Amino acid sequence: MGNTLRSYWEACGIEVDAELLEIDAMEDVIAPLNEQTTRISALITAFSSCYHEADKEAERIIQAIGSGQPPVESEERPPQRQRELQNSLDILLVWCEGQSAKCADLDVGGIPARELVAYLGEPSPLKIWQVQRLVDKLKQALDQSPCYHNMALEIDGNGQPLEIKAEEYYKDHLDFLTQTTAAMINCTLEGKKDEMSLALATDMFRPCNWNYVGNLVIILKAIGGDLYPDKPFAPCCINKRLTPLRDRLRVISHTLKTFCEGTEKDKLVDGDILTRLGAKTEQKHWLAASFDKMIRMQQGL
Repeated sequence: MGNTLRSYWEACGIEVDAELLEIDAMEDVIAPLNEQTTRISALITAFSSCYHEADKEAERIIQAIGSGQPPVESEERPPQRQRELQNSLDILLVWCEGQSAKCADLDVGGIPARELVAYLGEPSPLKIWQVQRLVDKLKQALDQSPCYHNMALEIDGNGQPLEIKAEEYYKDHLDFLTQTTAAMINCTLEGKKDEMSLALATDMFRPCNWNYVGNLVIILKAIGGDLYPDKPFAPCCINKRLTPLRDRLRVISHTLKTFCEGTEKDKLVDGDILTRLGAKTEQKHWLAASFDKMIRMQQGL
């Protein structure tokens, strides 16, 4: 069977273990995969438990496993998150222009605009430049402009090496870049005290994250000079276990495992999920086992 993982597991940063090798052996049995199974598998490897609707995405994947048909993809963002992103952008844009009163009636996740801009303190050229980097990130998220360029991460949004280094891209404001990289946010990462530069925190700030509003507040406070947040910073793939969907993901994982092993249902099993999965086949078994493993690896279950 060997000790080499499939490339998609390696891309997820997962290390080899006996269970993964067993799952890969299941794939060998059903190979070659048809197009539908390949597309469903791709959804599993793209799954992230830090997504703010990870529970709904998990149910979409389970429906696909049961039916054998990948779901119809939608480019539309959930309305509440779309509103939060647009309001964030509008508030920060007018702050950079010194006209915050224009957005006084807006809020982000229930936090009024006046409170958000108060975190920033008095404007300065450095602060405005740092907020403009957030503006770039938000514009890119809203498909208005692909204009954000990483300041600390040396890869792009697709995980490919940057063709233009940050020092070259921001050469006209190299002093601002240096100060943003030097500003270290004191935070807790995976339960341990650590530090993260404001530059890296901004790079890792994602619109799809479950802690979007909390992360935004921490970054705004850091720009304002407060580098000691009172709540965890949970960007991108960090602190995934803090998601409020953790209990639901635990149930989904346990139900998938029950389906794979054919054991009796207990109080943690979601009967509706079992119904959606239907009768077990080799393809379903492999996909369900892969998905269960992905959730457990991400959530430490």
